Order: sequence, then C-alpha cells, then structure tokens
Amino acid sequence: MHGLVNRSLQCFLRDTYGGDLWDAVARRAGIGPDGFEAMQIYDDALTEAVLGVAAQRLAKPPEALLEDLGAYLVSLEPLRRLLRFGGVGYADFLHSLDDLQGRAQLALPDLGLPALRLVAAPGGQFALHLGGGDVAGCTMARLAPPVLAGMLRAMADDYGALVLIELSGPQGAGRAGAIHIDLLQARYAKGRRFHLGLPVAEVAP
Repeated sequence: MHGLVNRSLQCFLRDTYGGDLWDAVARRAGIGPDGFEAMQIYDDALTEAVLGVAAQRLAKPPEALLEDLGAYLVSLEPLRRLLRFGGVGYADFLHSLDDLQGRAQLALPDLGLPALRLVAAPGGQFALHLGGGDVAGCTMARLAPPVLAGMLRAMADDYGALVLIELSGPQGAGRAGAIHIDLLQARYAKGRRFHLGLPVAEVAP
C-alpha cells in the first residue's frame, strides 16, 4: 500500500479522534511513534491492521470508517479544489471522475487507484464502476469504494446537491464494485463558495 494512503488514514484518525486514539492504534498495530511516511510503500497487512484496530476501538464498521475518511479528505482544501475543477455542477464533477485514475498515476504512479468508469442513465441516475487490472482482491480494491462514496457525499454537500449513494459489491472478474448515485436535485441547497483563483492574503499597511 502506498504510504500516502496510510498517512491519510493516520491523519484522519488523529485529527478526528485525537492523538491518544492514534497512539493506541499505532501501538496495537505495531507502528512506530512517527507513523507512516507518505512516499514509502507498506505491506497491505499493516493497512488492514490499522483499519481493524481503529474500527474495533471506535465500535464502527470498517466501511463506515472509510466513508468518514473520504469525507475528511474532501475537507482538505488542496484536494477539494482539485475535485471542484472537475466542473461547475455536481453532474459535471461526476463525469470528470473517468480521468481521475490517469491524473493520479501522473502524480503518483504507485498509488494503485482502481480504474473508474461512469455510466449515466436518464433521470439523474449514475453508476461509477471501479476495477480493472490487478486491483481485484487487494486491499486498495476493498478500501477504494467506501472512501470514494464518502468523497462523493461530501462533494454533493460542497456543490449543494441532493443525492442518494449506494455501494454494491464486485460484479465479475477484475471488478472492485460500483457506486450508484441518484442525483435527486442538482441545486438543493447553497453550496460552498469556490473561486478558480486562490484567495489573495490581505497585507497590512
């Protein structure tokens, strides 16, 4: 597993539940006090251990914890901005996800993000299919769907859209599952403000 994934999980647990929780998880999983290095590669078993210990201590299903991780990632402004560049509306953003794996590989060739393919149907129905290649059966294939589902929910709030999101299991060899999105209302609430340019810091005279 790429260290950036593990580091993200570490930061999520620490920032959301506190340093004491992370320290206890790290000790139980056999991780050093400094945690993960973002650019190293780790055995998948270590990622599974951290997730399992955290889920047990928080009394939450691992899938629910991973969805919360996805929402946390969207709260990080650099990633939020990257995703918001996908389009002016939520549907446009969904269509931009087809290119997400390719963009991720350009920056981090070893990340291992599954291929994404969006299928649109009438009435605001979408299915985001995950999988392909050698991701089936590995930890990333299991982690990616709930994390992406959490990101999709958080991005719906960011755009002010009303959506229903449902996960389904793998569908055939080489698949990591699918996320079904029902876009009920594109402009349900006021979304978060977003500007193409970064805000300019005010300089005191």
